[in-house]
Amino acid sequence: MDRQKEYVLRTVEERGVRFVRLWFTDVLGQLKSFAVSPAELEGAFEEGMQFDGSAIDGFSRIQESDVLARPDAATFEILPWDPKGETSARMFCDLTTLAGEPFAGDPRQVLRRNLDAARGDGYSFFVAPEIEYFYFRSADPDRLEPIDQGSYFDLTTDDVTTGLRRRTIQHVESMGIPVEYSFHEDSPSQHEIDLRHTDALTMADNVMTLRLVVRETAAEQGVHATFMPKPLADFQGSGMHTHLSLFKDEHNVFHDPDEPYLLSAIGRSFVAGLLRHAAEITAVTNQLVNSYKRLVVGTEAPSTITWARNHRAALIRVPETRTGREDSVRIEYRSPDPACNPYLTFSLLLAAGLDGVRRGDELPDEATDYLELSRRERAALETGVGSLPQSLAEALDAMEGSDLVREALGDHIFEWFLRNKRSEWFDYKTQVTPFELSRYLRNW
Repeated sequence: MDRQKEYVLRTVEERGVRFVRLWFTDVLGQLKSFAVSPAELEGAFEEGMQFDGSAIDGFSRIQESDVLARPDAATFEILPWDPKGETSARMFCDLTTLAGEPFAGDPRQVLRRNLDAARGDGYSFFVAPEIEYFYFRSADPDRLEPIDQGSYFDLTTDDVTTGLRRRTIQHVESMGIPVEYSFHEDSPSQHEIDLRHTDALTMADNVMTLRLVVRETAAEQGVHATFMPKPLADFQGSGMHTHLSLFKDEHNVFHDPDEPYLLSAIGRSFVAGLLRHAAEITAVTNQLVNSYKRLVVGTEAPSTITWARNHRAALIRVPETRTGREDSVRIEYRSPDPACNPYLTFSLLLAAGLDGVRRGDELPDEATDYLELSRRERAALETGVGSLPQSLAEALDAMEGSDLVREALGDHIFEWFLRNKRSEWFDYKTQVTPFELSRYLRNW
């Protein structure tokens, strides 16, 4: 048994851990878990824990339901809350077939496979997401009440809000997840936590952990936290702007001091690849019907497939670097929202960018100012060329024809995701909404 597993077993004994919760996600990015006692832990490391995958969306068909959960000892952390005074810990798991092969329905294995492919070309992929979310006094959709009326960077005096975010960050950092920034966002009761960059697999685990910690910490105070992209119609929605870096031999290959805006040829091709495949990957980066209420013209969220250095409504931004840190050039991809599955989202961002690198794609012209970007937005929306999908249905159409998305996700997840989301769209479009009743009932 390797040292990491020995450390886990020793810590469980020394800290009196009562349960170890084994975490994994379904295709949609919902966190799943079951608990094992310390007595079962060594066997879990050696043989995995068998369970019925057919009970979880996207995992397997009835006739091939059993899978193995294999704990990743490197992800062991003590949970910072003890609801019944019992110390618990968690580990993320990789899912395999009973024969020991990576399970095709496991999003974590999908990301591992794409990272392995990148390593085959000598690249390591790092990400840093900015995660936005809302607090409400309850989860009752008929009484959606923010707990503060703050705005961008406001120092709120509301004890509940201030204490919630502070306690949330304490919990996140106690689980080994470094936080770079946190602040009040633009909308009432909207907050943002930015995580310090790390490798994509660790970051996907961190995003899943953060979402749970935010909700659990809020629930302790009788508050509901949500990562729904657009809960308030008249205010900005929540995004998950994701900063991307590509390294080779510990060198940031996006950086070239001799190129304009310090972005290397590899970096320019990576951006071009993201632009080429942007429409195809949007169903995954923005997977809810509600996601497309955020991606509209006139907000800070992108609606067209453009790039810029300084304009925050562009899909991709190449942020300026500080003096003395010119080699920290990165790319910011701005359409994802915090309801996405981070394993699948990071997989597609990597696959799309590297496809541009392999093709040697040329970077199109930059949208240099607001007026130019506005003209492009109008033209794109009028013609449909150069615009992001404007609904989940459009996004699914673009995804369905994408060889890149199918290859990156694998047939199992690709086909299941399309079926599931087509069903979601059908359920949505057959609803009669309060908007329709108030607008049409009296006059038609």
